[in-house]
Amino acid sequence: MSNLNNNRINTVLTEEQINNVKTAIKSIQAQLPLLTGLTVEERINLPKINVANKAFTEDAINAISNNTEMLPIFLNVNHMKNDLKFFTQLDELTGLVRQLLEKLEDTQMLAGSESYVSALTGYKLFSAAAEAGVPGLEK
Repeated sequence: MSNLNNNRINTVLTEEQINNVKTAIKSIQAQLPLLTGLTVEERINLPKINVANKAFTEDAINAISNNTEMLPIFLNVNHMKNDLKFFTQLDELTGLVRQLLEKLEDTQMLAGSESYVSALTGYKLFSAAAEAGVPGLEK
């Protein structure tokens, strides 16, 4: 159980702070109009890149770039390069957003926990007072 004397979070955001954060988020979204959503099925079935196959992908694109005459015309090397570069750019951004999200979630969890523990303590104190027969409190 949390220590009531160790209140690590005791603040609220101003409306201005909340509005500024919302505006910043909207600005980020506006800078990334190509972001898309996937269905659950797509998330499951799409082949995914990882450390090992990213190196393979980079090597394959380099080999393909140096031997374009051997490929059918519908295999567009520039599209492949763009997709990989876009993936790498998004990888950097998602890392930053993930760090921020983790801090948001941790801080939210801590604030919620402190609120809940305090509420439980208050409830137990009222219950004990009611048990002791303090006037105005019912069991």
